[in-house]
Amino acid sequence: MTRLESPVKYQTLFKWLAAGAIMLGALGGCASSGNTMVDAGPAPAPDYLIGPGDNVSIIVWRNPEVSQSVPVRPDGKITTPLVEDLEASGKTSTALARDIEKALAKYIQQPVVTVIVTGFTGTYGEQIRVIGQAARPQALPYRRDMSLMDVLIAVGGVTEFAAGNKATIIRNVEGKQQQYRVRLNDLIKEGDISANVSMRPGDILVIPESFF
Repeated sequence: MTRLESPVKYQTLFKWLAAGAIMLGALGGCASSGNTMVDAGPAPAPDYLIGPGDNVSIIVWRNPEVSQSVPVRPDGKITTPLVEDLEASGKTSTALARDIEKALAKYIQQPVVTVIVTGFTGTYGEQIRVIGQAARPQALPYRRDMSLMDVLIAVGGVTEFAAGNKATIIRNVEGKQQQYRVRLNDLIKEGDISANVSMRPGDILVIPESFF
């Protein structure tokens, strides 16, 4: 090795080391930022799907004797006059109305049906579940534009034993479960609105217990 070659090789080595350090720093930044949920805005607003526990008011035009308000059974079906065990869960009110019309067509000429949903519960897959150190752990029907703050109000906040800033939201993303850190203490105790994030249908909020 000549004296002229040595500085060139050292400069090349330093460049590789610097590039490696920048790459590691970038990867480290991605990993740390991925732990805490960043609000991506409210979920799209699809049509409401009927679920077990909902009540549906079925109005058959000019046929009040078969018009009735009925609950959706735990198995997701309904029974009305002239229509037995019709699947309702997972359908929109319009889709259910068309299905009832088809079933009634055997007995009524050209039936016209309107379905109005009341007592909203929604399908199990779209409910928000809150478990752990919530004051009232429960499953909540998803509402359009629902936020983390709305969920906390509905469950009465957290207990004194909650590790609020270690809470997580488990979310189904493209068929895979992803886990995101949320800052409940900052939101509740500090009033940090930046800690409020949008909820999505099917989210699970897990509030762990503090060991300190």
